[in-house]
Amino acid sequence: MTRRTPVEQPREPGWVHATRDDPTVAALSEVVGGPAGSRVARHRWWTPVRVLLVLTGVCLALGMMTKAPCVTSQWQDGEVRYTAMCYSDMPYLYTGRGFTERHWPYSDDAEVRAEYQAMEYPVGISYWAWATSHVTWWLSGSPASDDPDRDVAEEGTLYVAVNAAGFALVVLLSTWLLAGVNRGRDAAGRRRSRPWDAAGFALAPALAVTGLVNWDLLAIGFVAAALWAWSRDRPVLTGVMIGLGTATKLFPLFLLGGVLVLCLRRRRWADLVNTVSAAFLAWGVANLPAWLLGPEDWKVFWSFNSERGADLGSLWLVWQQFTGDEVTDALVNRGSWIFFGAWCGAVLVVGLLAPRPPRLAQLGFLVVAGFLLVNKVYSPQYVLWLLPLAVLARPRWRELLAWQAAELLYFAAVWWYLGGFLAPGSDGQPVFYWVAIVLRVAAELWLVALVTRDVLRPEHDPVDRDPVEGGSDEPEPRPGAAADAPDGEAQTTSTRSNAVAV
Repeated sequence: MTRRTPVEQPREPGWVHATRDDPTVAALSEVVGGPAGSRVARHRWWTPVRVLLVLTGVCLALGMMTKAPCVTSQWQDGEVRYTAMCYSDMPYLYTGRGFTERHWPYSDDAEVRAEYQAMEYPVGISYWAWATSHVTWWLSGSPASDDPDRDVAEEGTLYVAVNAAGFALVVLLSTWLLAGVNRGRDAAGRRRSRPWDAAGFALAPALAVTGLVNWDLLAIGFVAAALWAWSRDRPVLTGVMIGLGTATKLFPLFLLGGVLVLCLRRRRWADLVNTVSAAFLAWGVANLPAWLLGPEDWKVFWSFNSERGADLGSLWLVWQQFTGDEVTDALVNRGSWIFFGAWCGAVLVVGLLAPRPPRLAQLGFLVVAGFLLVNKVYSPQYVLWLLPLAVLARPRWRELLAWQAAELLYFAAVWWYLGGFLAPGSDGQPVFYWVAIVLRVAAELWLVALVTRDVLRPEHDPVDRDPVEGGSDEPEPRPGAAADAPDGEAQTTSTRSNAVAV
């Protein structure tokens, strides 16, 4: 009798399938054959992370295409930038902050400061803006400052392109990092990574339309790196990334609140000290050159924000315009910090009362959301602050798309408002703009409520974590330690990483 050779069964991948995990994705997958079956196997080359990187590239390309009307006019048409919603701060700050002449943003030269304003951004953005101005100048043929044939408007357009190329690298790296953060368990109780959770970032409509408005994407890279480092039990690296992120934008600092809650719950005092110390040290090192070479210009960011009044997108602006009462800077500052302090206290209580240790992305999302809700300005690109945290805190496409729909409505409304295209109400007030602001805040509060429920009732959390440890926040197994591999065999840390993240 002929002996038959056993047919090797396909080995199931070591990650959670999005079509099995997310009801919205499962429903959409019906057009291509439905959710992944039980005999699905790995592809030799198209791993989830590689697919995510391609999708990120497509999203970024679409975002750059939205700027085409402004590129055509070299950002000189004041009406097009609002009607086509292609506005960007970068070409205007390129000429308005002395980058056309490659001036150091923290120069103490009196002539430079008499001609150009100091940068009102943290040092990380200022360094980047200055470095990319040198690249732009070199690509433009290194023109002399007094060259009569020099086309500064064309340089400004090139400056945006140079920054866009740099942002693309940052966003691709962010996607790769976010894909490795969440880990949970499948229906059979086996440990699985969740790289597809990062698809909410890679394909986010908000990422496409707001990515080139300002330099906020730089800070997103540090936030993604901090989340990845914490998920790998590297508190010092987490602190360094938070510190560098805070030197770029203020909001990464609020991740320390999440770290505090997790360390209090687990009594990880050494990790808390290491993370906080590394964060402040990294922030200090990053700020040192600016503070030494131009201390007065370095202070501009802090003074500008403390003296700023109610501005675009904020509830303070709605209140001021609706009531007709002047909202003073002192009232906004005091009211914002009182509310934010109370909000942080509530997040602390929620985190400590949760049945299981929350995930850092959940706590970070809650804290940053509280800051934005009462901030004196809520620019359209500030949705990027929440994006990497939201997609990991609540990896469900229905909720993410509903939230971003409100963000897109506001994105359109703010440009129409600035362009004067919104028909005023009967009392001459921009009622539609107020509605857009309120809907944006309401959608954010709805997402906050869902994440809070997930923290307090972990059975609702899409990331099915271990009952004792915190899922993505638990330390990685030491090399050689046994883990719940798909086939029941032991895998080392390096093997698991290669199978999931390569």
